[in-house]
Amino acid sequence: MKKIAVSLLCLVMMFAFVGCGKEEKKNEKTEESVQITDSLEILTTVWNSYGENEKFAIAGSDYNNSVMDAPGAFDVSDAESLDAILGVPADKTTMIDGAASIMHMMNANTFTAGAYHLADSASMDDFTAGLKDNIMNRQWMCGFPDTLIIVSIGNEYVVSAFGAADVIDTFKAKLTTSYPMAEIVYEESLAQ
Repeated sequence: MKKIAVSLLCLVMMFAFVGCGKEEKKNEKTEESVQITDSLEILTTVWNSYGENEKFAIAGSDYNNSVMDAPGAFDVSDAESLDAILGVPADKTTMIDGAASIMHMMNANTFTAGAYHLADSASMDDFTAGLKDNIMNRQWMCGFPDTLIIVSIGNEYVVSAFGAADVIDTFKAKLTTSYPMAEIVYEESLAQ
């Protein structure tokens, strides 16, 4: 009787391990199947996942190429605008070779997001730490944003967003649903 019970237990455990292995492979395929072509695609995908009742007036891109009602590509050669609009420190702009932005049209402190493609994935930690420090230490005008998030997607892309807590929570949920491999690197309070 003991041998039968032990045999059945071993059989159950064997099926459990096989099932776990299949689930792990399934998750790996999900992550691999999300191919990103550029930074603009990330913000466009996230924005398109918003329902009509969740959307608000937005603009994208940089000062010279503004796009209304949609995210826009950002000129990464314009270090001054990268810092002024998105909070990318001047000494970190050479780490990116692509960027995009989306901002609340009435008040950037309500919502501003940037997506960045790293020229070298080895610079992920240095870039995200510099970005966080620069945004956290800003002198804000027209009120303070509540929350800052910085998210990595794979080892090539970084997304940052700051603004009102409820708006950032919605953005974070949409981003992590659209890109299951996204990982929150920093989530900080900016409220004074």
